Amino acid sequence: MADHDRAGEPVPGFRPPPAPGGEPLAGRYARLVRLSADEHAADLHRANSASDAIWDFLPYGPFSSAAAYHRWVREVEAGPDPLFYAIQNLETGQWSGVASYLRITPEMGTIEVGHINFAPAMQRTRAATDAMYLMMEWAFEAGYRRYEWKCNARNLGSRRAAERLGFSYEGVFRQAAVVKGRNRDTAWFACIDAEWPALKEAFRAWLSPENFDAEGRQKERLGDLTRLVRVSSDPALPGPSGG
Repeated sequence: MADHDRAGEPVPGFRPPPAPGGEPLAGRYARLVRLSADEHAADLHRANSASDAIWDFLPYGPFSSAAAYHRWVREVEAGPDPLFYAIQNLETGQWSGVASYLRITPEMGTIEVGHINFAPAMQRTRAATDAMYLMMEWAFEAGYRRYEWKCNARNLGSRRAAERLGFSYEGVFRQAAVVKGRNRDTAWFACIDAEWPALKEAFRAWLSPENFDAEGRQKERLGDLTRLVRVSSDPALPGPSGG
């Protein structure tokens, strides 16, 4: 190894990408716009009220009233980091999801997706996957080198979703935080820019109308399409990623 490579491989031509500005993102099944209390809080609270369990692993919620949720959205809607999106399912027209970019570090080329909260009506839909694809696409096309996903290590649903979406498992940070008075170990996942072209093709193949039958059932599973791209699998998950 050359002396000048001992500290790491050079990254020629790297320029810090722009920070996300909250511009709308639109796909075949989902549309994302900057979260707004006045425009989205009532619809989101109504969709979220179907299950308090969606708040189990988030540091806030559940919210006892539409007014309380409106106040929370008002507090976070203008922040640059986390930068929150409201997610509309274009097949139903409903606003039923939220996600954000956070830990946005352009000078290092890293960005994270988090605060993901899908109402029951959004879960396991094409819109949910499309929303995650659109956010990943923006990050890599903007020039980020690393796209992260972190979750409570006890949240096996989130760990399964990360792997299905093509994130590679990187380990668990023990006692990373105290959330709602409880210990949180944090599981880390990431995709990097070298993996993006293959992941992009996997998402496009899965999201294609030809991948679904007349009843909307998938023909190929996204987890099968992304498996060859991932460099490591989560040992906490039994068997292949679903969906």
